[in-house]
Amino acid sequence: MAATTEADRLADLFAEHATWLAVERGLRPNTLAAYQRDLAVYATYLRERGIGDAAVVDEQTVDDYVSWLRAACDEDGRPRWAAASIARALVAVRSFHRFCADEELVPQDPAQDVRAPKVPAGIPKALTEAQVEALLAAVTGDTPTASRDRAILETLYAAGLRISELVGLDRPDLDLDDGLVRVFGKGGKERVVPIGRPARAALHDYLTHGRPALVRSGRVALGAHDAVFLNARGGRLTRQGCWGIVRALATSIGLEDRISPHVLRHSCATHLLDHGADLRVVQEVLGHASLSTTQVYTKVTAERLRAVYDAAHPRSRSRH
Repeated sequence: MAATTEADRLADLFAEHATWLAVERGLRPNTLAAYQRDLAVYATYLRERGIGDAAVVDEQTVDDYVSWLRAACDEDGRPRWAAASIARALVAVRSFHRFCADEELVPQDPAQDVRAPKVPAGIPKALTEAQVEALLAAVTGDTPTASRDRAILETLYAAGLRISELVGLDRPDLDLDDGLVRVFGKGGKERVVPIGRPARAALHDYLTHGRPALVRSGRVALGAHDAVFLNARGGRLTRQGCWGIVRALATSIGLEDRISPHVLRHSCATHLLDHGADLRVVQEVLGHASLSTTQVYTKVTAERLRAVYDAAHPRSRSRH
């Protein structure tokens, strides 16, 4: 039997770590895929520098990797990775090396003291209520896909869902009589979110007319029989497919510069607070584990308050 090469050894360790994440930590597929993408970049970085064994990686190696991520630029000279992406990548690297050390596969953990770049506290960008209405009205016609797309937008905005949460919905998760949606968020945490009459009506129309037509138009893929949202081939709609739908509709009405995968989620939270919702209620709707995560939306409403005040008050600072 041929001896195991250094490259094989590194690949084996990454594979063992991936199995540990899935089996021992029970990470959901989307989270596991994110870890694997980040670690694939790290593995390529190591191999390109002649490092084929995790046992020879030291703290300087990991620190140099973080510096490399920060310095990397695309063809237009723009940073390839944002600070948040680098911080996330370091989480994956730390997880890998900690696993190797805990399992005594390597003598030490070289990543435990490496610091991630500081991530600026960003303020989520929300659409105005008028812009949300325009986006919701961008879906025209009564085709099966139009019915589906209308239900997608209404549900994203009504329940403040992440796109991954929306495409993960199964029909038993919907209680349209009481206007409730059962959602499985990050870490498999379950929450129940209310939705209003427009979203209930859009979902009812889609489930009654749109979805059956999509089922008939294609062969329902394995595992998609209970999926709420289907693609044109009868399979479960993917995150990428759903985001493509939202982006195309936003572009059609000139909102492409204001759109992001979470824009309707941010808009839901901001508009709830604008109309007097309690911060803890918004926390429950969004499924945030910490109230401090939800509190960023109070900065949005405070900025809006200042803008409205400055525009309307006769003795505001912007006028004198």
